[in-house]
Amino acid sequence: MSVVYRQGTLQECVEAVEQISEFVSKETVESLSERLDGKRHLILVAQEGQHILGFKIGYELDGETFYSWFGGVTPRARNKGVAQALLDQQEHWVRGQGYCQLKVKSRNQFPAMLRLLLRNGYMIEKFEEKENLIESRLHFVKSLIVS
Repeated sequence: MSVVYRQGTLQECVEAVEQISEFVSKETVESLSERLDGKRHLILVAQEGQHILGFKIGYELDGETFYSWFGGVTPRARNKGVAQALLDQQEHWVRGQGYCQLKVKSRNQFPAMLRLLLRNGYMIEKFEEKENLIESRLHFVKSLIVS
């Protein structure tokens, strides 16, 4: 079976979150929709058969900037290009909507995500230090303007 990448629902994202042990606090449709309320947003999912393999949720910060807020890949889909494909799909959509840049935050505790962002031309713009270094956040930005 092949993986299908498509716009999805918050319920499908919650199904994926429940399978990802790294996410300590489990989200609900309500908690996710609160963050998106009134914002222009995109919800992407990766699906193989009946299984949701991963998701990526983002929303508009302003007319020029889209924020890639929350995403993850389930253990069964790791190291199979799912995160890269979701990132590619999101970037394609964001460019098509006329945004100039993408922003995203990640934590030291997610080294695979940090490597993915760096490999794809995201630049570190800020380091947000936390008491526990593993929870410190790195803020990334990627210009979508072709020079």
